[in-house]
Amino acid sequence: MGIVTIIAVYLTIWWTVLFAVLPLGTKSYAELGIDPEGGDPSAPVNPNLKRKFFTTTWISALVLLVLLGVIHFHLIDLNRIPWRTA
Repeated sequence: MGIVTIIAVYLTIWWTVLFAVLPLGTKSYAELGIDPEGGDPSAPVNPNLKRKFFTTTWISALVLLVLLGVIHFHLIDLNRIPWRTA
């Protein structure tokens, strides 16, 4: 697997993990009973984006390392997957 492919796979994993991490630990104005003063009541009070980006980065790196290990040690043989059902 080339470096460009690894980067593309990492970015795909990162983006997917980001959407899984974003809602964790957030409280909305409506949940806390605070008036958002013209904003959306479902908006998070403190989204902690810097922390979530850092968390997303290391989780994605771990997932990529596991994926590269599976590919390197041939734990899943892609040639044995039946691609056609004929």
